Amino acid sequence: MFDMERFIGDCAAAVKADPTHKTVRPIVERAVSDPTALLNTIGEPVAAGVNKICHRPDLTILNLVWGKRMTLMPHNHNMWAVIGIYTGREDNIFWRRLDEGPCGLEAAGAKTLGVGDVAPLGADIIHSVTNPLDKLTGAIHVYGGDFFAEHRSEWEPESLTEQTYDVAKNMALFEEANRR
Repeated sequence: MFDMERFIGDCAAAVKADPTHKTVRPIVERAVSDPTALLNTIGEPVAAGVNKICHRPDLTILNLVWGKRMTLMPHNHNMWAVIGIYTGREDNIFWRRLDEGPCGLEAAGAKTLGVGDVAPLGADIIHSVTNPLDKLTGAIHVYGGDFFAEHRSEWEPESLTEQTYDVAKNMALFEEANRR
């Protein structure tokens, strides 16, 4: 049986003991190692969305549900993150900044995450995310800070030029995925 209150408490204690992702990763690994228990607690995803589990200045935990075939353009978080998949699949492209040239980014790597997989992201990581499936993908995202207050950037998908992260536009992508 997955205990959400214990999970939140364990993450909070880990961040207090070590403000890096290193102590949070094994907690997320335990949580997604039994996806059935996690699903029994949080429920099978029924709609794309960003669902707050815990929101504090030093810690944000989200139940993030990607819509069918949904893609989020390159963006950063300006804080570390640990992502654990409990249903579906998430494809990440990792990007690096360019000092010169017409584009602000170039692809630097990729990683596919499936059920039970966990990935830490450093504070300086830029990534884009795609759910390539015709079903919802559910993931627990743990951030080392206030995910909603942090000033972040996103990159326009065609020109890869940097701009201020637009929360309303990105939340609309989840609603658009639900309408499809």
